[in-house]
Amino acid sequence: MIALALALLPSGGTSSARAEYPERPIRLIVPFPAGGTVDLVARLVTARMSEELRQPFVIDNRGGAGGVIATDAAAKAAPDGYTLLFTSPNHTINAALQSKLPYDTERDLVPVAMVAEIPELLVSHPSAPFSDFAGFVAYAKANPGKLNYASAGNGTLPHVTMELMLRGLGLDVAHIPYRGAAPAMTDLLAGQVQLKLDTYATANQYVASGKLRALGIASRARSALMPDVPTIAEMGLPGYEGVLWMGIVAPAGTPKPVIDKLASAVKHALDTPALAERLKRDGINPVGGTPEQFAELIRREIEQWRALAKSANIRLD
Repeated sequence: MIALALALLPSGGTSSARAEYPERPIRLIVPFPAGGTVDLVARLVTARMSEELRQPFVIDNRGGAGGVIATDAAAKAAPDGYTLLFTSPNHTINAALQSKLPYDTERDLVPVAMVAEIPELLVSHPSAPFSDFAGFVAYAKANPGKLNYASAGNGTLPHVTMELMLRGLGLDVAHIPYRGAAPAMTDLLAGQVQLKLDTYATANQYVASGKLRALGIASRARSALMPDVPTIAEMGLPGYEGVLWMGIVAPAGTPKPVIDKLASAVKHALDTPALAERLKRDGINPVGGTPEQFAELIRREIEQWRALAKSANIRLD
């Protein structure tokens, strides 16, 4: 009888004694090369998260194909919380503009939490025949097709958000796509193109030195870093936003307690004053939030980009 009673007692190898998630390092796939803004935010935030979760994050940079390669790897990973994807608007743009993705964005991946966002900034070369947003709109209406804008390529965030703005204002401005943001900025600075939607983080130095003009910011409210620059929404396009957001998603089927624990770790990381100030200094707004709030953003953006793709005839395949 004593032997039977001992056999019924829980042993060290049962689930009751098993350590809670996470028990080993977490791989975070980033769909951009190391060194860019998205990669920087991913590293800063996960460094703080690792302190709470007591496990390191291993950053796996997988650039290429507009984020499809990285997203596919995450979608096909085991749903155990040990492979995550640090994504951005390419997540919703690809879902809307590409019909042959190797995964289903909404079915194969689940939101964890928004992390941060950077509002876009509409900038122009000083040689352009206007000095503010109202002047840009007036000139573009009087001279349809004579202005042009640069983007990092077809289907990139600056392309679709610019087209969303132009259609909202009824303007005809030619799109000049480049193979990346760097060559687009180079030609803007040289005056080869006249306009570009960029971000504070990358354009501020040129605005401060007078090499570019800031016409409007695509955020809900004016930026504390550029309080004199009006929002595009207040300049005639209510509700308009153009935001480079960043967030974490996981393979579908990842247990809800794991999702919730990760979302909580994101929130606590962003609540850290030192990290929040570090991000805000570069024009990066900490966000956080629940998985449900992030899911709603993804759903809304996919619908928005699908409608834009139809009206502007934008396709990536």
